[in-house]
Amino acid sequence: MKIKAYTLFQVPPRWLFLKIETDAGIIGWGEPVIEGKAATVKAAVVELMESLIGKDPMAIEDHWNTMYRGGFYRGGPILMSAIAGIDQALWDIKGKYFDAPVYQLIGGKARDKMRVYSWIGGDRPADIGQAALLAQKNGFTAVKMNGTNELQYIDSFEKIDLVLKRVAALREAVGMAVDVGIDFHGRLHKPMAKVLAKELEQFHPMFIEEPVLPENNEALREIARHTSIPIATGERMFSRWDFKTILADGYVDIIQPDLSHAGGITECKKIISMAEAYDVAAAPHCPLGPIALAACLQVDATCHNAFIQEQSLGIHYNQGNDILDYITDKSVFQYENGFVNIPSGPGLGITIDEEQVIRMAAIGHNWRNPLWRHEDGSVAEW
Repeated sequence: MKIKAYTLFQVPPRWLFLKIETDAGIIGWGEPVIEGKAATVKAAVVELMESLIGKDPMAIEDHWNTMYRGGFYRGGPILMSAIAGIDQALWDIKGKYFDAPVYQLIGGKARDKMRVYSWIGGDRPADIGQAALLAQKNGFTAVKMNGTNELQYIDSFEKIDLVLKRVAALREAVGMAVDVGIDFHGRLHKPMAKVLAKELEQFHPMFIEEPVLPENNEALREIARHTSIPIATGERMFSRWDFKTILADGYVDIIQPDLSHAGGITECKKIISMAEAYDVAAAPHCPLGPIALAACLQVDATCHNAFIQEQSLGIHYNQGNDILDYITDKSVFQYENGFVNIPSGPGLGITIDEEQVIRMAAIGHNWRNPLWRHEDGSVAEW
């Protein structure tokens, strides 16, 4: 069996899908994308696929190492996202060839179902209490919300109070029956992150996410001294080599590799297993499409320390197009009592509605993340 062709589809709301075809008629799907840089990742996929045409799709480990190590410059969001989508598609092909889900090929299931959480509140959180109630009604037992708007290095305690009021509204609405992850989104710097992490303890969050930007991960040591809340990070880290320092330092409780950003199934399985040796949990990042989510669940199934999965159904970015729109069997992502079953079909376990993909690719997208500025006109972290 040889790889004979590939096609890329830039589809709304902000995704990039990859279809790899073989001369045996088996097709694999992947989702190589960086939100806001889909066209850039697309160009990287084209470059990488030049060396894969005519090759055996089953030699995944060799292909991964060739894509990663074959160039003098390596790592980073663009290259690793391109590798990730190709890797997902190759695993999809391999699973279909053996008529088995990917999880059977990487060790078998450690669990039958995976806990999931729902996004609420949007970029600038509002109506959090009602949103949490709706998520609970829709079968979720955990939610995640953006914690703050933009904050300066040192900012007013009025803004801290606004955050606390939002989280208090959630607790008033659903009590302790719904767990909440609070995403700082790297919008804070160390001084305000320390303050907010300490103040949020009274609401018993499930975790705080990206309290500082990953380039400032050394600040996590000091933040950890100010709070007992579990600290999560990792969506903007792209390989084992990015994660090894924070694991060795011991100040992170949850890692969040993204299977469409951090080298795909091959790499993220290794990252999460590496974290287990440090007694660190995993909650893979996935505000993306159905292929990315299916890939996450295949890896989650095999990793003992994976405890919850992000998913994007109903997320504020998905207006007009959502994850169920691109698959034929929508029941595969049916959430019940806060869990979803691990997809058990061949490969990634989902069937892509290619006609819908082609229709929406004709519309395409040019999604960009918002550009925020502080009151003084300087650029703020989004």
